[in-house]
This record gives sequence, C-alpha cells and structure tokens, in this order.
Amino acid sequence: MPKLFNYIISILLTIIFITTTGCNTKQLDSNRPIQAEEKRRKNIEEGRGVSLGGLVGKARGGTNYEFSTSNPMWRASLETLDFLPLTTVDYSGGVIITDWYSDGNKKESIKITLRFLSNEIRSDSLKIIVHKKICNNDLNCSTSLVSSSVIKDELRSTILRKASLFEKAGKNKK
Repeated sequence: MPKLFNYIISILLTIIFITTTGCNTKQLDSNRPIQAEEKRRKNIEEGRGVSLGGLVGKARGGTNYEFSTSNPMWRASLETLDFLPLTTVDYSGGVIITDWYSDGNKKESIKITLRFLSNEIRSDSLKIIVHKKICNNDLNCSTSLVSSSVIKDELRSTILRKASLFEKAGKNKK
C-alpha cells in the first residue's frame, strides 16, 4: 500500500510540474540584442551606458557632466591638502578624508575631514572636522574631536582664497 501511495504522489507531482512550466507569461523581446557588441551599442543609445566619446567632447546627447576639475572649491581643497595622505576622496559624496598625519611628533597626529555642503564659495559651504590622536609611550592612543582650532580656521580661509582665485581665473578664460 505505501508503495502505491508513493507512486501516485510522484505521478501527480510530475504532472503538476510539467503543466506549470508553461505558465511563464514573460515573453521574449524579439528586438533584444543577443551579441555583446549589439547590447553595448543599444545601452549607449538609450543612455544606460558610458561612452568615451562623451568624455572626450563628442557627446551625442544634451547631457552636461560636471567634473571635479570644474569645481573651484574641490580643486582648492585638494591643492591645500596635497601634502597629507588621503584615505577617502569622493567627489559625488562631497567628502575628503585624510589619513592620520604627524609632523615629526609620533605621539600626536591629526586627521581632517572636509564635507562640502554646497558648491558656492562661502565659509558655510565647508564643514571641517579635525580629530587629534595622542599616544603615550605604551602606544595606547586616545582620539578626540577638536572643537575650536587654528587649523580649521586656516584651512577654511586658505581653501576659500584659492577657490575664489580659481573661479576668477576660470571667468577670465571665458
């Protein structure tokens, strides 16, 4: 009896499986390219791909890309922080983070984070965060946030001064 029951169940499951495989309502698109080259070309035409022609100046559409070199605040910040080791540089996220930096004193080091709140050349467009790490002889380190700092003020004024010079030079080119 159990063999007959297992046999009937397996036949029913097989019939159900065979009949449900045809229930797929998704139709294949006959215009969909099969070859990789055709797919790439179609994606670029539809604006879903990247074309080197657009980067070189042969853009087909009306897309306007703003690169980091055209942003004076970004350029001024990178030029000001060029002596520091950088860990994160994210133009689309508007963040520059340096690595820990020590100027000869191995027990003290600083880490600077720049956040761009807008592209305008104003003092409130930049958020500057400075962390200070102090280590003792046993290399036990403590990190603290520097609330008021000469470093912040000097960085902000240097970046704003350079950014305004970059913007002025860019307007003079046009």
